[in-house]
Amino acid sequence: MKKKVLFIQPTIYDDRGHLIKKRKLYFVGLAYPLLAALTPQDWECEICLETIEDIPFNSDASLIACGGMGHAANRSREIAAEFKRQGKAVIAGGPMFSLAPEISGSLFDSVLIGDAEEVWAKLICDFENINLKRFYEKKLVSLSTPLPRYDLILPKRIGDFLPVQAGRGCPHRCKFCSIACMYRGAYLKRDIAEVMRDIRHVKSLGFNRFLLLDDNIAADPGYLKKLCREIAGLGMEWMSQCALDIADNQELLELMAQSGCSTLSFGLESVSQSNLEEIGKGWCHPAKYLEQLAKVRESGIEIASEMMVGLDGDTPETLADTVEFTEQSCIITPKFYIMTPIPGTDFYNEMRAAGRLTEEDVCKYTPTRAVIRHPTMTMEEITAMFWEIYNQVYSLRRIVQRCLLHRRFLRRPARYVFYLMVNLYYRYQIKRKIGPIIM
Repeated sequence: MKKKVLFIQPTIYDDRGHLIKKRKLYFVGLAYPLLAALTPQDWECEICLETIEDIPFNSDASLIACGGMGHAANRSREIAAEFKRQGKAVIAGGPMFSLAPEISGSLFDSVLIGDAEEVWAKLICDFENINLKRFYEKKLVSLSTPLPRYDLILPKRIGDFLPVQAGRGCPHRCKFCSIACMYRGAYLKRDIAEVMRDIRHVKSLGFNRFLLLDDNIAADPGYLKKLCREIAGLGMEWMSQCALDIADNQELLELMAQSGCSTLSFGLESVSQSNLEEIGKGWCHPAKYLEQLAKVRESGIEIASEMMVGLDGDTPETLADTVEFTEQSCIITPKFYIMTPIPGTDFYNEMRAAGRLTEEDVCKYTPTRAVIRHPTMTMEEITAMFWEIYNQVYSLRRIVQRCLLHRRFLRRPARYVFYLMVNLYYRYQIKRKIGPIIM
């Protein structure tokens, strides 16, 4: 038996049934470089990012590990079927298989549920002894990881920044959120010295930017302040995501900006308070959004956002409200999703119990397709509203306004040209009815 594992990050299908392929992948996941670092040294590791390369179905690897974030799980099952036909052992993992392990069926020999740090070595040992278990799961109580195997992704067509992990989990328990479902209010942080080890390594590889991976980087303000003070001396630029209540901590915002934070992503979800109450995010207040977002922008940090379409309080009239809000808030890269219940979450269980789901096969759920019966709108109307919002928000006029006519453009032209390219690429996808999910 050759001791080699092939990690596969599958792509997804667009609404026409075509696999989404790209020339370059900017936002590269960290799961596989971390798993490779956790793999025994006498094993060879290979990573395949299907979005930018073809899957080597003739691989000499004896163990295949396939991820499954969202509806990529559907593609993962197809990949598993082909490798199983060849007699390979195939492992499933990732958020979708963790929340709904039953979708793995008989296509996978094992399913890794949740975080891998405490079980990966055991799984490899069991495979070597021809004794794989059906499920592997062990809850993390602390977070510490080795230096990721960045060397396995550096030769690929990736962007000019690498991911670095800070924490996992979130103290909030929003009903729709997979993170809330998996961590149930827990927030785990890596030791700052360990995070800085990884950041310095990224810099040594020639990168001046990094993506700080954390489900809510501001969940522990004291921790983030210490981390920012450490990052500040490196002269690097970084991006992350957190809850919008960071806007109420001016000192922290200034520290983040001074340390090189260029962009923060916020899950705003909706401009309707009743919609937020419906999904268990009533602790956010849309009436304060414009003021809070302005505070973030004034600190020198740009804003990315994610919002939902098709919540119960949405009507055809809310289309204009959402577009107007996006323009007023000067969000540099706004993204939208049709409200799709994630299996295992409280919201999914509520919708299913109420008989409101129109599709039972969760592998067919996509962020561009409605699967919940709406009280006042048809699913076709929701889909039409979704694409109309995207088309209006990503008109050429609005793209030019928020990127090239930005008041900080002359101070940082390279940064805003980058945002311009992102916006134009999103527009390119939208015109082809592809939700800008993969970047």
